[in-house]
Parts: sequence; C-alpha cells; structure tokens
Amino acid sequence: MIILQPVLEVGQCRGFTLWPVAEAEPYDFLPLSGALSPAEVGTAVMSIAACNDCEPDDGRPPRPADPLGAFLHGLLTMDDLFASGGLRVTDSVRGTTLVPGCCNGIDERSDWAVVVDGSGSASFGHDPSPFAERLDGRVRLTVDAERDDSPVIELPVTELRRQLSHAERDLADFMRLVGPWASRHIPDHAEATTAAVARALAVPAPVG
Repeated sequence: MIILQPVLEVGQCRGFTLWPVAEAEPYDFLPLSGALSPAEVGTAVMSIAACNDCEPDDGRPPRPADPLGAFLHGLLTMDDLFASGGLRVTDSVRGTTLVPGCCNGIDERSDWAVVVDGSGSASFGHDPSPFAERLDGRVRLTVDAERDDSPVIELPVTELRRQLSHAERDLADFMRLVGPWASRHIPDHAEATTAAVARALAVPAPVG
C-alpha cells in the first residue's frame, strides 16, 4: 500500500513551556491531519512559529517583551511564512519512504501538480534530494536523486492524484483543530495565529 501524507518538520520541543507540546525528536516529521491530539497540535504550531522566529529587520514592529508575544512575533508579522516539510510517500509493501528534503516547505506541494498535470517532473529539497517524474501513465518517485542506487516508488498518475486530494483534506482537517486549540491555549492571539498557520501551510483558514 502506498500512503501519502502532509508532514511538518518538528522543532525543538525540549524545554518549551509556552503551551503543552507532545514529545518529539527535533527534525522528525509530524503527519498533519484531523487525528492529532491537542499536544500534537501544540507541537505543530510551535514548530511553524519557530520556523518564522527571526529578528524584525524589515520595518516590522519591534519584538514584544513578553515571552509569548516575542515567540509568536515573526509568525504574526511576517508577510512570507514558511513551514518546513512537505509530502511524505510510504510504500509499506516494499518498506520504502520518500521524505521532503531540506529547505522544502509544505506550501510548495503545488509542485506535485506539475508532475501529474504539467511538465512532468519536480524536486523537493536536498539532503536527501527527492525527485518525481511522470512516465506516461505512471509516476516514479526517487527517494534521493543524488544516489545512483536510490530506492524508488512507482504508482499510477490517477492514484497519485487521488492521494494528493486526500492530503489536502488532511490539511483542512488539521486546520479545523488549530482554531479551538488556539482559543484555549493562546486566546489573546488565537485568531491571528490560526490565520497565520493557514497562510504558512497555504490552505484556506477555517470559517466559523
């Protein structure tokens, strides 16, 4: 069976105290879906905020003095947001997994549409260097294009298109968790944080 999931690269959870987070190793991948626990949602929001936690040097307002406002400042004030990760594809029969490479963002998953409906190839970061190419009615996914002996995963274009649609539903389901989580744990920043997370993931913010 081949499973495609949107995954977020996890930030450093150890010592984080601004809200509850789930135990996770830094740089591991957290699948995003509506099945996450509140602590896992906290880990996801923390990781996205950490991706955008940089000093204001482009005319943005100064960083607030309070720890929560300071940590969220980049997420809530930057125009271009980034969420490290992408799409993970697992072939459970062969035991092969393609993961996003370094510097790839979840918002870049639109490049997969180029594979199924466009020019037919796309890459997704480096170290490793995952690569996807369309070969007639099938798609070949190379786990690391820098390796001559890289494992590959192959699947029909129709199946990949179906899996991509499912990944979008997973992200939408995850976003439906973020608003209630934010209202409980960071009520003064709930609406702005929910909207910022949606922008970082390139998904519509939930309504209501």
